Amino acid sequence: MKVENEKTRYSDTELKEFKDLLLDKLRSAKEELNALATSLSSPNANGTDDTAGTYKTLEDGSATLEKEQINQLAARQKKFIEQLEAALVRIENKTYGICRETGKLIPKERLRAVPHTTLTMEAKLKQ
Repeated sequence: MKVENEKTRYSDTELKEFKDLLLDKLRSAKEELNALATSLSSPNANGTDDTAGTYKTLEDGSATLEKEQINQLAARQKKFIEQLEAALVRIENKTYGICRETGKLIPKERLRAVPHTTLTMEAKLKQ
């Protein structure tokens, strides 16, 4: 009885499907990053110029905290964009969807959920 060879990489058609998914995610991630950058660069719309000094101090602290949170979100978004771009390079190299730990093909379901992943769940759980 002949055992069918296990697939070692995705076909060009499958890679195209993943590329389209990645490009769509990349587009929306860049839009979100731009929105975060815009909110960081625009002055506070709820100005406190006409309120008492005590409230202004509280508002300034709140605004600073909000800016820090937006900066963290922007940094996370930049990292996500870099991961998506790296996945697009792997598609071009035809190494996309291959686990960097086990060398096995990452299941399509996992790639659809986390298209920039480089690990199978098996390898991820061992970390």
